Amino acid sequence: MSALRLNKSVLKRCKKFKCFSTAVQHDDEYTATPQYPPILDMSPDKIQERKKEALYEEIKAVKTVEEKQIKLNMPKYYGFKSYMLYEDYIPYNSLSLIQHVTRTHLIKNDNLPPFYNDLDVSTVANDVKTDIEEVILVETARKRSVLIFLTKKLIFFSREGDKVAVENSLSFDLSKQINRIIMSRMCRALPHLMEAHVDLNPRVESFWFAGGMNPPENIKRYRRGTEWQKIKENEPTNRGMNYIGSSNLSLRSDLPLRQLISPSDAENPDLGVPHFEFDPRTVGTVANEHRHIANIPGFWPGDSREFGFLSYHKRGHLITRHYNDVEDHKEAIDRQGILASFGWLNAQANYQGFTTFNDITYPFVTQTVVTNGQIWSFYVYQLNTIVNHSKFFTENPKRNVCWGTPEVKLFEGVENDKLIGFNDDVLKMLLKFYANAPEEKLGVNMKPFLGKEEKFIADYEDADKREWLEREYKFLVSNRPRDQLGYEIYAWEKIYKIDHQTRFMDKKRRPFEFKMKPSNRRLDERLPRYIPRALRPHLPRHKGRYAKEYFP
Repeated sequence: MSALRLNKSVLKRCKKFKCFSTAVQHDDEYTATPQYPPILDMSPDKIQERKKEALYEEIKAVKTVEEKQIKLNMPKYYGFKSYMLYEDYIPYNSLSLIQHVTRTHLIKNDNLPPFYNDLDVSTVANDVKTDIEEVILVETARKRSVLIFLTKKLIFFSREGDKVAVENSLSFDLSKQINRIIMSRMCRALPHLMEAHVDLNPRVESFWFAGGMNPPENIKRYRRGTEWQKIKENEPTNRGMNYIGSSNLSLRSDLPLRQLISPSDAENPDLGVPHFEFDPRTVGTVANEHRHIANIPGFWPGDSREFGFLSYHKRGHLITRHYNDVEDHKEAIDRQGILASFGWLNAQANYQGFTTFNDITYPFVTQTVVTNGQIWSFYVYQLNTIVNHSKFFTENPKRNVCWGTPEVKLFEGVENDKLIGFNDDVLKMLLKFYANAPEEKLGVNMKPFLGKEEKFIADYEDADKREWLEREYKFLVSNRPRDQLGYEIYAWEKIYKIDHQTRFMDKKRRPFEFKMKPSNRRLDERLPRYIPRALRPHLPRHKGRYAKEYFP
């Protein structure tokens, strides 16, 4: 009787969980060749590596540009710890750091890459020379009048900030006027200039991860406290790099510039890149703060002119450098040219569906000019890779290449309302940048990691989804602070409870005392927007309280 009762209970349990056996098909039971499951390395390092690779694949599979940026920000509600790199603040001896984090090989010589030798601009140079000379005379005269006025009327003009403002103002006005003259004279012969879009003072922001640098003390302390990471205490770690800059003006086109070297040449080991293994703050006051990942190349996603063509940058910040070292000034300009070019191209690459975790499949090229109107520096930058973190720091063979010229003067000075020593070669070098026509990349999928039909959130038919994603994306890239401030460890707690552990008798109340990190809060760990009862009259009382969210 007990056995019968047991069989009935087993039968009920099987019916409840649907544990029914099925007939084995002989075709599926045997195969011509043995099929073995993959043998996985279950060491902690390999498990972490597989988790990271799975995350990279998830980001790659996201359809639209904006959703990829939201997905990148998903792990951190309060943003990532970022080392801030500003265009107009250049610490002493920081060129090697910038080459390291951007993986850039610098080529300095008097000439541009050989491709530019085939561009003939002699006729155009003769046509625009007179107009450019006149513009320079007008703007320099205005600058002299401003300097005289400030010297006489303002006792605080000796401040460097006033001098920098006047210098940058002249750079901006001359860049704008010279660009206007060249565009109007060359656009008929060069149709790509007719279709180019000009941005004045665009916002450029770029984020990426760079590896190969020594870990900070807090990372070492964490590794010492974890059994399987003790042997990795001094291994290099990744740093989040955040570039913020703005050019005088930039030109954008609907097609990219042609590549100057092939991808195979970019893997040449002779293209050396300095290895900077120290903390970025060792070269100066490189601030670090928590910021959301934002990649903005001066325009919003979906613009048809999505490839950078040429950008002008100011150099007034050199006035604030208190180093009488000529070589340091040259390195500062090189650093600005490399970082401005990389930051702009990296943001453009993110608009094509690539990220710091998913490398580009074709090179990006841009042209950069740093000038104050009289002194000019020219740079041509080819972006071959944007993956420079974790194992890719040593395994990625590609290097980015930057060609730069030394500082050259367009004119020597002004005497009796005339330019002295006008240099035609400098003008021709600038005109060659305009004559470099963008080309269509035949047989290349320009957006391989974006959806076939939906590449931007504007392509979605669901209006609610479009509005929600637009609002969330714009809030993230604005980097406004949250309503509730992030978790803070006070100075006395850092000293007495963490570093020296002299308050062990105190009652544990703080998250760090329980090995908790509030900074690990995810972006989607929050309550959705509340919908008032009056706006949901056709639903039960406890239904539809919160709006639907569309996190990727």
